[in-house]
Amino acid sequence: MTAIAGIRISKKKSQKAISKLFWRKIAPPIAALAVFLVIWQLLCLNPSFKLPGPIETIKETWNPFIIQPFFDNGESDKGLGWQILNSLGRVGLGFSLAAIVGISLGIVIGANPLLFNAVDPLFQVLRTVPPLAWLPISLAAFQQANPSAIFVIFITSIWPIIINTTVGVQQIPQDYVNVARVLRLKGFKYFWKIVFPATVPYIFTGLRIGIGLSWLAIVAAEMLVGGVGIGSFIWDAYNTTTETNLSEIILALIYVGLVGLMLDRLVGFIASKVVAEQK
Repeated sequence: MTAIAGIRISKKKSQKAISKLFWRKIAPPIAALAVFLVIWQLLCLNPSFKLPGPIETIKETWNPFIIQPFFDNGESDKGLGWQILNSLGRVGLGFSLAAIVGISLGIVIGANPLLFNAVDPLFQVLRTVPPLAWLPISLAAFQQANPSAIFVIFITSIWPIIINTTVGVQQIPQDYVNVARVLRLKGFKYFWKIVFPATVPYIFTGLRIGIGLSWLAIVAAEMLVGGVGIGSFIWDAYNTTTETNLSEIILALIYVGLVGLMLDRLVGFIASKVVAEQK
């Protein structure tokens, strides 16, 4: 009887926890989304409001863009699934290069005050350059659209990674440094035992900002370089604007936002696991 009672109490606690999670984390976003859709639909009842409403958007894009996201009719006539995957491929490559270079430079610059004073003003100037301002330079340098788009991602996302990593290294407690000297930790051991645990929260802050900037940059860059990608899809739909194409653009923007949210949550999830392990 005692075991059965314990099981019942455990079930009640689990049900309360699930209910609490639902009302705090799930219900509010659903309610906010419902309010947004209702307002959007009501605005579309006004004849002067030219954008399609949510119901019309779903009807006009249901087939093939929603139910067949991976259709392929050749060249750039592909479903939104392929468009997003192509964009994610460019983002993955550009962001990975930025992470490797940015973390390495950040550690070196943060550990050397003289080098930091030399390059910090330059970095502060370069990081304020808008992503698309780099595109003409990358096109002139690479002469091809795909490498140019990857370079734009790289140069856009590298600055928050460098800056946050540098700050993390500069904030290493002096006690850690003293312990490393006593234990005579050098090279890789010093990095792994002292630098990495102390700077990992800063590194992941930079990575999280960088992945968001990467996704913003690729959409903007693809609008100009063309090819297969979500940015190119939006730009092509705009250049042949009809009421149906407006619905396609709206659907693509929704996909862009959802993918951006997932990328941010993915980096945040990895950060929570890595930071927890270092504590």
